[in-house]
Amino acid sequence: MEPSREGALVDAFVNLADTLVAEYDVVDLLSTLSQLSRDILAATDAGILLTGSGDRLEVVAASSERSHLISVMQLAADEGPCVEAYRSGGIVAVHGWAAIYAHWPQFATSVRRLGYESVLAVPMRLREDRLGSLNLFYDRDAPASEEDRKAAQGLADVATISILHEQTLKERTLARDQLQSALDSRVVIEQAKGVIAHAENVDMDEAFRRLRTRARESRARISEVARELISGSPDEGRSGRPGTPSY
Repeated sequence: MEPSREGALVDAFVNLADTLVAEYDVVDLLSTLSQLSRDILAATDAGILLTGSGDRLEVVAASSERSHLISVMQLAADEGPCVEAYRSGGIVAVHGWAAIYAHWPQFATSVRRLGYESVLAVPMRLREDRLGSLNLFYDRDAPASEEDRKAAQGLADVATISILHEQTLKERTLARDQLQSALDSRVVIEQAKGVIAHAENVDMDEAFRRLRTRARESRARISEVARELISGSPDEGRSGRPGTPSY
Protein backbone atom coordinates (compact mmCIF):
# COMPACT_ATOMS: atom_id res chain seq x y z
CA MET A 1 0.00 0.00 0.00
CA GLU A 2 1.41 3.37 -1.02
CA PRO A 3 2.71 5.60 1.81
CA SER A 4 0.12 8.32 1.16
CA ARG A 5 -2.71 5.79 1.52
CA GLU A 6 -1.22 4.41 4.72
CA GLY A 7 -0.94 7.88 6.22
CA ALA A 8 -4.51 8.73 5.24
CA LEU A 9 -5.78 5.54 6.85
CA VAL A 10 -3.93 6.23 10.09
CA ASP A 11 -5.39 9.74 10.16
CA ALA A 12 -8.84 8.30 9.48
CA PHE A 13 -8.58 5.82 12.35
CA VAL A 14 -7.51 8.63 14.70
CA ASN A 15 -10.35 10.81 13.43
CA LEU A 16 -12.89 8.07 14.09
CA ALA A 17 -11.44 7.31 17.52
CA ASP A 18 -11.72 11.00 18.46
CA THR A 19 -15.51 10.81 18.05
CA LEU A 20 -15.83 8.15 20.76
CA VAL A 21 -16.50 10.42 23.68
CA ALA A 22 -19.23 9.82 26.23
CA GLU A 23 -22.63 9.59 24.54
CA TYR A 24 -21.07 10.08 21.13
CA ASP A 25 -23.22 10.89 18.11
CA VAL A 26 -23.59 7.75 15.97
CA VAL A 27 -24.89 9.75 13.00
CA ASP A 28 -21.83 12.02 13.12
CA LEU A 29 -19.52 9.00 13.41
CA LEU A 30 -21.01 7.28 10.37
CA SER A 31 -21.22 10.48 8.32
CA THR A 32 -17.51 11.02 9.02
CA LEU A 33 -16.80 7.42 8.02
CA SER A 34 -18.61 7.76 4.69
CA GLN A 35 -16.71 10.94 3.78
CA LEU A 36 -13.32 9.59 4.87
CA SER A 37 -13.89 6.38 2.91
CA ARG A 38 -14.86 8.31 -0.21
CA ASP A 39 -11.77 10.51 -0.03
CA ILE A 40 -9.22 7.82 0.90
CA LEU A 41 -10.44 5.34 -1.71
CA ALA A 42 -10.92 7.99 -4.43
CA ALA A 43 -14.59 7.09 -4.81
CA THR A 44 -17.21 9.39 -6.30
CA ASP A 45 -19.59 8.88 -3.39
CA ALA A 46 -20.09 6.72 -0.33
CA GLY A 47 -22.99 5.62 1.82
CA ILE A 48 -23.82 3.42 4.80
CA LEU A 49 -26.73 1.06 5.34
CA LEU A 50 -27.49 0.04 8.92
CA THR A 51 -29.95 -2.34 10.54
CA GLY A 52 -32.48 -1.08 13.01
CA SER A 53 -35.26 -2.88 14.84
CA GLY A 54 -36.39 -6.00 13.05
CA ASP A 55 -33.04 -6.24 11.24
CA ARG A 56 -34.35 -4.02 8.44
CA LEU A 57 -31.72 -2.09 6.49
CA GLU A 58 -32.01 1.68 6.28
CA VAL A 59 -29.83 4.53 4.98
CA VAL A 60 -28.03 6.20 7.89
CA ALA A 61 -25.27 8.17 6.13
CA ALA A 62 -24.38 9.32 2.63
CA SER A 63 -21.69 11.59 1.25
CA SER A 64 -24.10 13.17 -1.26
CA GLU A 65 -27.76 13.25 -2.22
CA ARG A 66 -26.96 11.04 -5.21
CA SER A 67 -25.47 8.30 -3.03
CA HIS A 68 -28.42 8.63 -0.64
CA LEU A 69 -30.80 8.12 -3.56
CA ILE A 70 -29.00 5.06 -4.95
CA SER A 71 -29.01 3.50 -1.49
CA VAL A 72 -32.75 4.08 -1.12
CA MET A 73 -33.31 2.56 -4.55
CA GLN A 74 -31.43 -0.59 -3.53
CA LEU A 75 -33.60 -1.00 -0.47
CA ALA A 76 -36.74 -0.44 -2.52
CA ALA A 77 -35.64 -3.10 -5.01
CA ASP A 78 -34.41 -5.36 -2.19
CA GLU A 79 -31.34 -6.15 -4.26
CA GLY A 80 -27.93 -4.76 -5.10
CA PRO A 81 -24.29 -5.07 -4.00
CA CYS A 82 -24.81 -3.14 -0.76
CA VAL A 83 -27.69 -5.35 0.33
CA GLU A 84 -25.77 -8.47 -0.68
CA ALA A 85 -22.66 -7.43 1.28
CA TYR A 86 -24.77 -7.20 4.43
CA ARG A 87 -26.59 -10.48 3.85
CA SER A 88 -23.54 -12.50 2.83
CA GLY A 89 -21.06 -10.92 5.25
CA GLY A 90 -18.52 -10.69 2.41
CA ILE A 91 -17.13 -7.97 0.15
CA VAL A 92 -19.07 -7.41 -3.07
CA ALA A 93 -17.29 -5.61 -5.93
CA VAL A 94 -18.76 -5.11 -9.38
CA HIS A 95 -17.80 -2.83 -12.27
CA GLY A 96 -19.44 -2.08 -15.58
CA TRP A 97 -23.14 -1.67 -16.18
CA ALA A 98 -23.41 -5.05 -17.95
CA ALA A 99 -21.99 -6.88 -14.92
CA ILE A 100 -24.29 -5.00 -12.57
CA TYR A 101 -27.29 -5.82 -14.77
CA ALA A 102 -26.36 -9.50 -14.87
CA HIS A 103 -26.54 -9.70 -11.06
CA TRP A 104 -29.27 -7.18 -10.19
CA PRO A 105 -31.34 -6.15 -13.25
CA GLN A 106 -33.81 -3.96 -11.34
CA PHE A 107 -31.07 -2.15 -9.43
CA ALA A 108 -28.99 -1.76 -12.61
CA THR A 109 -31.60 0.56 -14.09
CA SER A 110 -31.15 2.93 -11.16
CA VAL A 111 -27.35 2.75 -11.48
CA ARG A 112 -27.45 3.77 -15.11
CA ARG A 113 -29.89 6.60 -14.42
CA LEU A 114 -27.62 8.07 -11.74
CA GLY A 115 -24.39 7.60 -13.70
CA TYR A 116 -22.47 5.17 -11.49
CA GLU A 117 -20.30 2.55 -13.18
CA SER A 118 -18.79 0.56 -10.29
CA VAL A 119 -19.66 -0.34 -6.70
CA LEU A 120 -17.54 -1.65 -3.82
CA ALA A 121 -19.63 -2.80 -0.85
CA VAL A 122 -18.10 -4.11 2.38
CA PRO A 123 -19.98 -5.54 5.37
CA MET A 124 -19.95 -3.84 8.74
CA ARG A 125 -19.57 -6.90 10.92
CA LEU A 126 -17.74 -8.34 13.90
CA ARG A 127 -17.50 -12.10 13.65
CA GLU A 128 -21.12 -13.22 13.15
CA ASP A 129 -22.65 -9.92 14.21
CA ARG A 130 -23.63 -7.84 11.15
CA LEU A 131 -24.75 -4.24 11.44
CA GLY A 132 -24.92 -3.11 7.81
CA SER A 133 -22.59 -2.19 4.95
CA LEU A 134 -20.18 0.55 3.90
CA ASN A 135 -20.63 1.28 0.21
CA LEU A 136 -18.45 3.10 -2.33
CA PHE A 137 -19.76 4.27 -5.69
CA TYR A 138 -17.59 5.17 -8.68
CA ASP A 139 -18.33 7.01 -11.92
CA ARG A 140 -15.53 5.08 -13.61
CA ASP A 141 -15.72 1.53 -14.97
CA ALA A 142 -12.76 -0.09 -13.19
CA PRO A 143 -12.37 -3.05 -10.82
CA ALA A 144 -11.56 -2.43 -7.17
CA SER A 145 -7.99 -3.38 -6.30
CA GLU A 146 -7.13 -5.77 -3.49
CA GLU A 147 -5.64 -2.84 -1.58
CA ASP A 148 -8.88 -0.90 -1.94
CA ARG A 149 -10.84 -3.85 -0.59
CA LYS A 150 -8.57 -4.23 2.42
CA ALA A 151 -8.65 -0.52 3.20
CA ALA A 152 -12.43 -0.34 2.89
CA GLN A 153 -12.89 -3.37 5.13
CA GLY A 154 -10.49 -1.89 7.68
CA LEU A 155 -12.50 1.34 7.84
CA ALA A 156 -15.76 -0.58 8.17
CA ASP A 157 -14.30 -2.78 10.91
CA VAL A 158 -13.14 0.21 12.97
CA ALA A 159 -16.58 1.80 12.77
CA THR A 160 -18.29 -1.47 13.67
CA ILE A 161 -16.10 -1.99 16.72
CA SER A 162 -16.66 1.64 17.70
CA ILE A 163 -20.41 1.10 17.71
CA LEU A 164 -20.36 -2.30 19.38
CA HIS A 165 -18.04 -1.24 22.18
CA GLU A 166 -21.22 -0.05 23.90
CA GLN A 167 -22.14 -3.71 24.17
CA THR A 168 -19.54 -4.27 26.86
CA LEU A 169 -21.33 -1.74 29.06
CA LYS A 170 -24.98 -2.24 28.15
CA GLU A 171 -27.39 -4.98 27.20
CA ARG A 172 -27.60 -5.82 23.52
CA THR A 173 -31.14 -4.43 23.31
CA LEU A 174 -29.93 -1.03 24.47
CA ALA A 175 -27.20 -1.00 21.82
CA ARG A 176 -29.85 -1.75 19.19
CA ASP A 177 -32.02 1.04 20.58
CA GLN A 178 -29.11 3.45 20.06
CA LEU A 179 -28.81 2.41 16.43
CA GLN A 180 -32.56 2.68 15.92
CA SER A 181 -32.49 6.17 17.42
CA ALA A 182 -29.78 7.14 14.92
CA LEU A 183 -31.91 5.81 12.07
CA ASP A 184 -35.02 7.62 13.32
CA SER A 185 -33.12 10.90 13.61
CA ARG A 186 -32.40 10.85 9.87
CA VAL A 187 -36.00 11.88 9.19
CA VAL A 188 -35.61 15.00 11.32
CA ILE A 189 -32.18 15.71 9.83
CA GLU A 190 -33.54 15.50 6.28
CA GLN A 191 -36.27 17.99 7.19
CA ALA A 192 -33.74 20.36 8.74
CA LYS A 193 -31.56 20.12 5.63
CA GLY A 194 -34.54 21.22 3.58
CA VAL A 195 -35.13 24.21 5.86
CA ILE A 196 -31.47 25.30 5.60
CA ALA A 197 -31.34 24.72 1.84
CA HIS A 198 -34.41 26.90 1.33
CA ALA A 199 -33.40 29.64 3.77
CA GLU A 200 -29.76 29.87 2.66
CA ASN A 201 -30.27 29.05 -1.03
CA VAL A 202 -27.76 26.16 -0.95
CA ASP A 203 -27.93 22.56 -2.11
CA MET A 204 -28.71 19.67 0.24
CA ASP A 205 -25.08 18.58 0.60
CA GLU A 206 -24.03 22.05 1.75
CA ALA A 207 -27.08 22.21 4.01
CA PHE A 208 -25.95 19.09 5.84
CA ARG A 209 -22.41 20.43 6.23
CA ARG A 210 -23.80 23.59 7.82
CA LEU A 211 -26.07 21.58 10.11
CA ARG A 212 -23.22 19.38 11.30
CA THR A 213 -20.94 22.40 11.84
CA ARG A 214 -23.60 24.04 13.98
CA ALA A 215 -23.98 20.85 16.05
CA ARG A 216 -20.24 20.60 16.67
CA GLU A 217 -19.89 24.26 17.58
CA SER A 218 -22.73 24.01 20.10
CA ARG A 219 -21.59 20.60 21.37
CA ALA A 220 -24.99 19.14 20.57
CA ARG A 221 -26.07 16.10 18.61
CA ILE A 222 -27.00 16.71 14.99
CA SER A 223 -30.52 15.42 15.63
CA GLU A 224 -30.98 17.85 18.54
CA VAL A 225 -29.96 20.85 16.45
CA ALA A 226 -32.20 19.61 13.63
CA ARG A 227 -35.22 19.38 15.94
CA GLU A 228 -34.56 22.86 17.32
CA LEU A 229 -34.25 24.26 13.82
CA ILE A 230 -37.54 22.70 12.71
CA SER A 231 -39.37 23.83 15.85
CA GLY A 232 -38.04 27.36 15.42
CA SER A 233 -37.17 27.62 19.09
CA PRO A 234 -33.46 26.86 19.61
CA ASP A 235 -32.60 26.19 23.23
CA GLU A 236 -29.86 28.64 24.09
CA GLY A 237 -30.08 27.85 27.76
CA ARG A 238 -28.51 24.43 27.49
CA SER A 239 -25.85 24.04 30.14
CA GLY A 240 -22.42 24.69 28.76
CA ARG A 241 -23.70 25.45 25.26
CA PRO A 242 -23.56 28.99 24.06
CA GLY A 243 -26.33 30.18 21.79
CA THR A 244 -25.58 29.96 18.08
CA PRO A 245 -27.09 31.93 15.24
CA SER A 246 -30.01 30.36 13.39
CA TYR A 247 -29.74 29.29 9.79
